Amino acid sequence: MRWERSVPLLGLLLCVAGTTAQQDDTEAQEEFQVEISGTTVTLTCPLDEESIVWSLTEPKPASNERKYVIENHDSSPITVSCSAGNKKYEMYLNARVCANCEELDALAVTGIITADLLITFGVLILVYYFSKDRKGRAGATAGGRPRGQKTQRPPPVPNPDYEPIRKGQREVYAGLESRGF
Repeated sequence: MRWERSVPLLGLLLCVAGTTAQQDDTEAQEEFQVEISGTTVTLTCPLDEESIVWSLTEPKPASNERKYVIENHDSSPITVSCSAGNKKYEMYLNARVCANCEELDALAVTGIITADLLITFGVLILVYYFSKDRKGRAGATAGGRPRGQKTQRPPPVPNPDYEPIRKGQREVYAGLESRGF
């Protein structure tokens, strides 16, 4: 029972010890800033010093400034590092860029989503409004036949032209046939 209570405490202790072991010094929290626009990638070194040496897996840059701009980046992964004196920061850059992409800000995305929701609710209200009147006409479905018990119909009324000929009628028919009727 006592062991079950100490397991969460042991897990928390291991997490805290693991994160402090990963952070050697406070400078490890600083990060590169990466800005992507079209095929241009702009990198900003976390160092504040004046003479910064950039090194890439691509051809060596000639810039000693804090910002480094990569024009026409081809989306291939590269390793980037900036250093000044004995401080060095490294980063693996795997930026996907495209020449024909359009940049959308948060306001445009919010507007598109809001317009989509309003159109969807409008269509929903129209469907509800026009289907509301059809609820009373439910009996007109299935070919117009009333729904209920199936009753047997009486036999159809015989046609007088097809009645059987009786004794007295034979003579009338015979006379009519001789005259051409």
